[in-house]
Amino acid sequence: MMTVRDGGGGAPSAPVRQDSQRLILQRLRRLGEASRADLARDAALTHTAVGQIVKQLERAGLVRSLGRKHQGQRGQPATLLTLDPRGAYAIGVRLDRARIETALTDLSGAVLAHRTHDRSLPPPEEALDLVRADVEEFVRAVPAARRRRIAGIGVARPYNLGAWLAVLDLPHEIFSAWDGFDFAGELERVSGLPAAEENDGTAAAIAELFHGHGRGADDFLYVFIGLAIGGGMVLGGQAVHGSTGNAADIGVIPVPPSRLPSAPQPRDGHEILLGRASIATLLRHLRYRGEPPTSLTAPQRTRAVEEWLEDCAAALVEPLVTARALLDAPLAIIDSDLPAGLIDTLLARLAPRLTAATAEARTPPALLRGSFGAMAGALGAATLPLFLHYGPGAGKIGAAPRDVRSQGGAHVLVA
Repeated sequence: MMTVRDGGGGAPSAPVRQDSQRLILQRLRRLGEASRADLARDAALTHTAVGQIVKQLERAGLVRSLGRKHQGQRGQPATLLTLDPRGAYAIGVRLDRARIETALTDLSGAVLAHRTHDRSLPPPEEALDLVRADVEEFVRAVPAARRRRIAGIGVARPYNLGAWLAVLDLPHEIFSAWDGFDFAGELERVSGLPAAEENDGTAAAIAELFHGHGRGADDFLYVFIGLAIGGGMVLGGQAVHGSTGNAADIGVIPVPPSRLPSAPQPRDGHEILLGRASIATLLRHLRYRGEPPTSLTAPQRTRAVEEWLEDCAAALVEPLVTARALLDAPLAIIDSDLPAGLIDTLLARLAPRLTAATAEARTPPALLRGSFGAMAGALGAATLPLFLHYGPGAGKIGAAPRDVRSQGGAHVLVA
């Protein structure tokens, strides 16, 4: 366990309400470091306005000066600014069907502490006890003078955990109990910290928006291949939620049936992407071929892995081409719990298929591997409170826009 170094200045940072302040924070996040003149040009604001905003953000402890540095120009050197990582902290919880993760991050997105429980998701009350212990440990890791800067807890979980269990070979009794359980609400009650919950695909997309490829891209489809497969959508620099929180739920898009001999044939002749492009289907195919799970990290691709890669690439074509046509997002980012080399191979096989399937006068989406791999879910969860407090467009997530108020020195999310 890491202990967060105390740099002083333990006053709580108020949630940022003004769009102009959020805009400057966004630009600094993307640029890394910048002068006031850089920010004025990039944000299309006057130098006077940027100066005032920067002073407010410095007083709030969210922005700090790097000192004066020459940038190759004549005259006085410019003062460079950057986000102050100590300005805020957040805790993220990823609940997956085969894993529980908890992470502590700072405003820059650096993971200061991380805990993983590699196990099938237990009943909700048991999972709550595990996560509460992790949260308490992470809170203690933050110096007492800075704990009021913990913005809250984000929870990233698949919605409808009780669905598609037959496809994923999972027990009905445990997972069906999750669909009616308010995990974020219970975690808020036992921890005393405000909690926000989001679909795991959207949460991971927000991490990519805040800390990954999204720093240079405003429009992209995000796909995460875990035990199941999920996704998120970013348009105009905003994470899209949808009316039920399932925007970009790519796993339920219809696709042709799999050609793998291990795949059960659908009774009605139809299949969804979840049944072809997921780690669950890969593990099933490994068992069919008599290969161990360690085949996934072997230096040479085994027969079963090669066959799955081909089938997975073929399955992804129609959903990605359709998303490109409907949303006009030029980029598709694919991340996974699988090793990065496997995803690179998948992207290499997918790219020519997308080109061949794209209609005349249109272009296929560009492909990038996600920035965070297996850490995407936990980092995405931790990004949720920061997104609410400091993100662009009032940081809207959840089933309805939320407001952030201060109560008793702690940040409270109010629907």
